[in-house]
Amino acid sequence: MTKQTAGRRVVTNMSLSLDGRYAAPDNPLDMSWVMPYAHTDVARNLLTSLWEPATTALLGRVNAEGFLGFWPTVIGMDGVDPRDEAFAKWLVETDKVVLSSTLGEAPWERTTIADGPTPDVVADLKSTEGGDILVLSSASVIKALLAADQVDRLALTIFPIFLGGGPRLFDDGLPTGRWALADQSAGEHGTLALVYDRVR
Repeated sequence: MTKQTAGRRVVTNMSLSLDGRYAAPDNPLDMSWVMPYAHTDVARNLLTSLWEPATTALLGRVNAEGFLGFWPTVIGMDGVDPRDEAFAKWLVETDKVVLSSTLGEAPWERTTIADGPTPDVVADLKSTEGGDILVLSSASVIKALLAADQVDRLALTIFPIFLGGGPRLFDDGLPTGRWALADQSAGEHGTLALVYDRVR
């Protein structure tokens, strides 16, 4: 595992429908539309490539509750895909920062609660040594970082489904800028993984 000690990257990961939504319109917390595609080799390999160089996981409170409620249960599960188990172990063992104004203390190990503007929290993290700072599917966090032009690597998994409505990841008014395609792969069910690096 490579640790970057100069200039930590902020890496964001998000699943999107083909019509650009990250959640369904009727129930934003229902991610059942993701499940047929999340178990593909393309999605698993992308996630592996993102967490391996990362030493910090950054999540919003809602996603933290979902991720940290589910993933630790995967460890040791019968028939689990080795990539899923490896990610689960990394998530448990890595340093985690959860952005929340409502949590007083963290119910999870190796977790710090940060109550402040997302760009400020990330600027503080970037000033420390370590590997990538990986933002795991937390739309509100990713939106704030895109608006502040603090995303260095943008990873998207595109699933071939129209949700017909719901929130979009890319809001109007984002800072203009160019991105370079760093990696691409396609696989089962038409799943497409794209990784872009910010050109500065």
